[in-house]
Amino acid sequence: MDLNGLKYHYVDEGSGEPVVMVHGNPTWSFYFRDLIKSLCSRYRTIAPDHIGCGLSDKPDSKTYGYKLKNRVDDLEVLIENLKIKEKITLVLHDWGGFIGMAYALRHPERICRFVLMNTAAFLPPPGKPIPIILKLIRGLKPFAVLAVQGFNLFALGALFKNSYKGLSKDVKVGLIAPYNCWKNRIATLKFVQDIHLTENNPSYRVIKQVDNNLKLFLNIPMLICWGEHDFVFDSDYLDEWIRRFPDAEVHRFAEAGHYVLEDASEKIISIVDRFLRRHPLDRIQKTEGKGQKVRS
Repeated sequence: MDLNGLKYHYVDEGSGEPVVMVHGNPTWSFYFRDLIKSLCSRYRTIAPDHIGCGLSDKPDSKTYGYKLKNRVDDLEVLIENLKIKEKITLVLHDWGGFIGMAYALRHPERICRFVLMNTAAFLPPPGKPIPIILKLIRGLKPFAVLAVQGFNLFALGALFKNSYKGLSKDVKVGLIAPYNCWKNRIATLKFVQDIHLTENNPSYRVIKQVDNNLKLFLNIPMLICWGEHDFVFDSDYLDEWIRRFPDAEVHRFAEAGHYVLEDASEKIISIVDRFLRRHPLDRIQKTEGKGQKVRS
């Protein structure tokens, strides 16, 4: 899709109820490949690559904003461009949680189910610091640029840190394939720099709005699949999801990390399939009028 002169790549496979999968950093739509292959025989599976990621264009920061609001705007334009009229199931991982939930609050009447995987859509739980490596990337700008864009240490480190069982050679190659040179690693850096630590951060206000309004989705079926070996989105984040959504269906995976869909692919695919079947659209309580749209 042409997005203000930029190429915005997305996967669009199958037909039926739309299932929109939103990736995080430093992954891309490739992360959802097995889930797409499994579901596309019964659903319309859609997975965009954020600008700077995957097969989308990778412009410099003067051409594109690389902020959370930009990501939400892009997703909104894509869904409108695809003329999706049916209610949407959102599958969200990592930064996809912030992006997808912010979109959902703009269009609550369009959402019918959530599937969450090691993500957040709220400010860190009280007293929860961010990991030291993320602080270093945010704070030491010359070092961060060299490490992340020059040596690709963030994406390479994720291949070993984010999987508990270990990834095959082919999967490792696939995950980092789009980030093969300095220019193509800009989004990897910008995502980390956009982490919302203080009210001065441009994306803080967006997350604060989402944080304050998540309760609008209490009546929407929610599935949570959680890898227990995640050094960022750990059990404290899972506990916060459960506190806010006590009726959510929760599955913990003791032998999975942040890349939970890599470590427990077959189990999660089966769980997602059952979840979608158990909550068919004709039985889901209509959400129109449950709350006002929240423009972020």
